Amino acid sequence: MSVELHHTVSGPADAPPLVLGGSLGTTLDMWGPQVQALSAHFRVIRIDHRGHGGSPAPEGPYGMADLGGDVLALLDRLGIERAHYVGLSIGGMVGQWLAINAPERIDRLVLLATSPYMGPARNWSDRAALARERGTAALADTVVERWFTPGFIEEHPSQVHALRDQIVATPDQGYAGCCEAIGGHDTREELHRVAAPTLVVSGAQDPSTPPEEHGALLAEGIPGARSVVLEGAAHLLSWERADRVNTLITEHLTAADRHAAGMRVRRDVLGDAHVDRAEARKTEFTEPFQDLITRYAWGEIWTRPGLDRRTRSCMVLTALVAKGHWGELAMHVRAALRNGLSPDEIGEVFLQAAIYCGVPAANKAFAIAQEVFAEQD
Repeated sequence: MSVELHHTVSGPADAPPLVLGGSLGTTLDMWGPQVQALSAHFRVIRIDHRGHGGSPAPEGPYGMADLGGDVLALLDRLGIERAHYVGLSIGGMVGQWLAINAPERIDRLVLLATSPYMGPARNWSDRAALARERGTAALADTVVERWFTPGFIEEHPSQVHALRDQIVATPDQGYAGCCEAIGGHDTREELHRVAAPTLVVSGAQDPSTPPEEHGALLAEGIPGARSVVLEGAAHLLSWERADRVNTLITEHLTAADRHAAGMRVRRDVLGDAHVDRAEARKTEFTEPFQDLITRYAWGEIWTRPGLDRRTRSCMVLTALVAKGHWGELAMHVRAALRNGLSPDEIGEVFLQAAIYCGVPAANKAFAIAQEVFAEQD
């Protein structure tokens, strides 16, 4: 019987839904480094697995079908027919179960630091017994040391301590039940049934799921799967290599429809009125060019999480001044305002441009921007 998962939702209500399922012994807060970047493009649904965080912790043992069923029940309650799914460790095992047993509900799949088989069930039943007898605090130090590389532990002790606290706060019964779910997990003979386009990401220094033993099995078994191994990352690679992981996730999940992703960002940045006018003027002759702009400028570059939109606006304004593209400048001054730049900050961009692009060009830019500000007022 499913439980009602504790979850949070962020991002545009009309964006593609994306479920994030975390590691054993964590809460939905483990996705902190991903929330802002992914919420710009997706309706992000972070979950606490049963027995974790704010979700109920029924008496175990649990099976992977229980954890997967909880996710399906949540999607039903939210009225979501299909969603992308990103899972790390046990979250990735849940993702495998969903893609195999409910393929009609999963659009695209990302499996982080996970495995189709985690070894003999006895290993996991022993860990479950320890959690029940001595509590999760008895496991916390050993577990967290395997989550990060030694260098990260030394440089970021407060972050490591905060994540260790998540393990300690996990209900003993919930942790043990999920250990038993891992012990019964084995998808090695079923991976060929995964139809969702899949990205497999492993940490090169991960002692829990070494890429050559675990990620490689997933990539070989899932038809068409892409595999990436990240250097300088252990098990909780979504935290240790957050920027790279955010980029990989975004690229994979938007690859199916760059046009739709680009159109969402284009409307966010330029405004519906501008885009509607551009679409209304589109002809059979100009349509391929408009499609090119939407898919590549907006769907390929502006969707990347590596720079925020304020920074991208600064760069675009500078480039337009440098090249003298005055017909585009007013549009991107308006876009910069929508992206959160103030008129004073736009003025600073043009002052910087005056030094490197020329005073006459900056003078022209100030005049165009002044017209836009007056129009806005």
